[in-house]
Amino acid sequence: MHFRVSIAVAAIWLVTIQATFAASSVERIRNPQVLVTEDTLAPGEQEAIPGKLPSMIVYMADGTAEVSMPHGKPQNGSVKEGETVFQSAEAGTIKNTGLSPLHFVRIEFLTAGNPETWGMSGLSPHYVMLLENRYARAYDIKIPAQTFEPQHTHHDRVVVSLSGAELEHILPDKTIQPSTLKTGEVVWRLGATHIGHNLGQTNLWVIAVEPK
Repeated sequence: MHFRVSIAVAAIWLVTIQATFAASSVERIRNPQVLVTEDTLAPGEQEAIPGKLPSMIVYMADGTAEVSMPHGKPQNGSVKEGETVFQSAEAGTIKNTGLSPLHFVRIEFLTAGNPETWGMSGLSPHYVMLLENRYARAYDIKIPAQTFEPQHTHHDRVVVSLSGAELEHILPDKTIQPSTLKTGEVVWRLGATHIGHNLGQTNLWVIAVEPK
């Protein structure tokens, strides 16, 4: 009898643990250009990559992931905060093979894209290009506390905030727009021409993804 009770208690404990660390997927942005979700996988968990649409994954913390696609060997290894990876329109899986939660943003592209290459056109010279293809341009933005970035022009974009800051944008007509981002925030920003000003006490670090 005691043995059966122990098994029952262990089963309840296991279910509780699984529920506590269950994978989560939260929709953050949906518009005619992109569908953006924020996902967290517990150690050992995996989820399907739907594969109907091309996408980009932006990792929001260091971790270890195994990505399996129908063609080719599974890719298993460490990923870094801010790492940005393009996924073609193929069904597959992503699995957390590490010991801590795997946290990432998935950006699915809902249009056919555009073969035009944008490169660094319009961007601030201290941005770092991460990748570009027919579906999107992705780049890394860092603005130290209490500094300005040069005037630049960007397209509509998804902004994944890895380190938030108190911000403002200064438009060509000198109009000032508040633009503060919190750490962990995922937002949609319309294309604009402006000067970025980090007027806070924390450094800004974001990954920007512009769909074509």
